[in-house]
Amino acid sequence: MPVTASPSSSSTPASDLLVALRDVTFGYGERPVLDGLSLVVPKGKVTALMGASGGGKTTVLRLIGGQCRAQSGQVLLSGQDVGAMSQAQLYAARRRMGMLFQFGALFTDLSVFENVAFPLREHTRLPPALIRDIVLMKLDAVGLRGARDLMPSEISGGMARRVALARAIALDPELVMYDEPFAGLDPISLGTAASLIRQLNDALGVTSILVSHDVHETLTIADHVVILAHGKVAMAGTPAEVRACTDPLVQQFIGMAVEGPVRFHYPGPSVEQDFGVGARS
Repeated sequence: MPVTASPSSSSTPASDLLVALRDVTFGYGERPVLDGLSLVVPKGKVTALMGASGGGKTTVLRLIGGQCRAQSGQVLLSGQDVGAMSQAQLYAARRRMGMLFQFGALFTDLSVFENVAFPLREHTRLPPALIRDIVLMKLDAVGLRGARDLMPSEISGGMARRVALARAIALDPELVMYDEPFAGLDPISLGTAASLIRQLNDALGVTSILVSHDVHETLTIADHVVILAHGKVAMAGTPAEVRACTDPLVQQFIGMAVEGPVRFHYPGPSVEQDFGVGARS
């Protein structure tokens, strides 16, 4: 079945977009990942990138951040092609972004306070007293001002994810990207993380891109959902539109079904070829 984008993926006015991918192709070595991918990220909204593992969701984040460059097509940030930026331009663009990495990626030899202070010390010349106030404000926003003196080894996985979120918003970015923020969290921590993403997006007026496999929590907090498959957009729309979509691939993902267009077995030689079943009989 051909994979097509929903009309809602192209109906947003350009002035209301922060990020747009236009006919982007990218692969790792001989393995293609994105094949003419086009998608949009509306300003001020929570956009969820979903789909089966290996579908290119994290790769999209890397392309937006400039860690990877598209082999063809454009990755646009406020209308500027990230792939065509100089090192100085890319460095400036990254200051407009916050990133929450999978499992937090805190510096293990720095305290909670110093982890959040790190981007402020790295990218600004603010006086220590102002850095202290900003760090405590960000930690308070995620409920962890009292944990400022603890080390990453002394806090739980859910708390570490919240510290990473405070660090991601330390520079007041326009865009915050979340790579699997719910992975490995208990139900309480997961619900807390989801609520924080939604609340901070609205309170700070930022744009959020959320890569997640957690269907329930993601569809609860997202404004715009993009489901990737086969290097393209299988579906793009509101959570209600995604739930109502009749595409078998989308239904398999939303319904968490084992059988469907996404096969259980990775493509490879047949059983007969591998085990010589016919040749030995």
